Amino acid sequence: MTLRFTNTLTRRIEPFEPLVPGQVGIYCCGVTVYDLCHLGHARSYINWDVLRRYLIWRGYAVTFVQNFTDIDDKILKRAADEGSTMETVSERNIEAFFTDMDALNILRADRMPRATRCLDGIRALIGELEAKGAAYSADGDVYFAVMKRPDYGKLSGRDLAEQQQGASGRTATTEEARKQHPFDFALWKGAKPGEPSFDSPWGPGRPGWHIECSAMVREELGETIDIHLGGADLVFPHHENEIAQSEAATGKTLASTWLHNGMVNVDGEKMSKSLGNFTTIRALLDSGVSPMTLRLFVLQAHYRKPLDFTAEALDAAATGWKGLNSALGLTTEEGSTPSTGEAIQAQGEPEGSAELAEMRERFIAAMDDDLNTSAALAVLFELAKPLRALANRLERGDAAAAAELQTPQIQQRAAVLGELAGVLGLKQESAATPASSSTASGPTEAEIEAQIEQRRAAKSAKDFATADQIRAQLLDVGIELIDKPGGVTDWIRR
Repeated sequence: MTLRFTNTLTRRIEPFEPLVPGQVGIYCCGVTVYDLCHLGHARSYINWDVLRRYLIWRGYAVTFVQNFTDIDDKILKRAADEGSTMETVSERNIEAFFTDMDALNILRADRMPRATRCLDGIRALIGELEAKGAAYSADGDVYFAVMKRPDYGKLSGRDLAEQQQGASGRTATTEEARKQHPFDFALWKGAKPGEPSFDSPWGPGRPGWHIECSAMVREELGETIDIHLGGADLVFPHHENEIAQSEAATGKTLASTWLHNGMVNVDGEKMSKSLGNFTTIRALLDSGVSPMTLRLFVLQAHYRKPLDFTAEALDAAATGWKGLNSALGLTTEEGSTPSTGEAIQAQGEPEGSAELAEMRERFIAAMDDDLNTSAALAVLFELAKPLRALANRLERGDAAAAAELQTPQIQQRAAVLGELAGVLGLKQESAATPASSSTASGPTEAEIEAQIEQRRAAKSAKDFATADQIRAQLLDVGIELIDKPGGVTDWIRR
């Protein structure tokens, strides 16, 4: 079977054909670094990590780019709430992002641009759009003119005329009154009092969210890329606007293939802070869930379908991972991923090699079919079954099992299991390995709460230097503070 993906742009499953044979350029929309990553991020980045691993395993030279949005209204609000700076909030959460992704065995991107380090490219792109008549300035802001793009809405299937009709009768805000069309969006935002700003031909200000990604895609990968990734919540307006502004500037297709993962629900409801069912990756791992259990849980569902997070489903994934983990303990490579898709060579065609080859082909067929990780996992569990039984016998001290472990049939089966598990990013976990980097050592809860109260008093007195020092001191001993609305501060052990 040819490798096929469901392309959001065309709304159908299509054979994947890279722009340059053997090479794949991928851009993945990254996080806005104002807080810890949540389950939705885990779902998205685990899926796209598997995509990347599979392409590499199949022999493609992959360039994977994932950005950081490090200037945004949410970051500025968090900085104001805690009396720190945009840079402080961003750097802290970028570091936390790496901690969480490393725990989940997600490969780090080849390049990780930041919006604040791409300002020249952003300003240049806005200038090109203005010169082409696709953008206009108004009182220090610059907007993209959506009516200049007849195909606006091609990704999301939205019709501008219908949306405008639906918005009729609504009282316009000051910003909307400056727009030529209600759905024009900001490319550059004029500076507001007290906010950080950057120089531009339109006056001091900062870039809009959508233009940041367009500029970073072009700077890192060029005008047209193979695959653009993101969650389904980004289809509109973010990715729709990316397409509009990039293609208006270059006259070329932004991305050949658009892939979007489904959302995460918690007990059947959409995950959100307002519903109180919002869970961070850090909190979940700190609760005792192992990283590979979470990874297995995510991969049991097709990436495009909604993923319902329940205690029962997570317990089932933990049970499944326990058996698979014991089998992986017999592999020689502990789930490492080969750099190519070359078959493991059998030593003298041991008994069962044809069976293993057939299982390997079933794994490939599943992954070629729009990354059907659920079917691919079924192959892994089938491979693992006799190895799991052998591991149990070894644990009981069965001498015959120790001899059986050295047979070519078992050695090859274990090698194939380790190889295919590595493609899915699953690696053997030691029973002694803690679920996360948290530790019970360090200051007591009473000591932490006392320091939080001292910090709160310092902030009330506008002594932000002392408040920042207390935060830093706690972070040094593994305690991360999480400021929430209403002056509430939570904490977690890292």
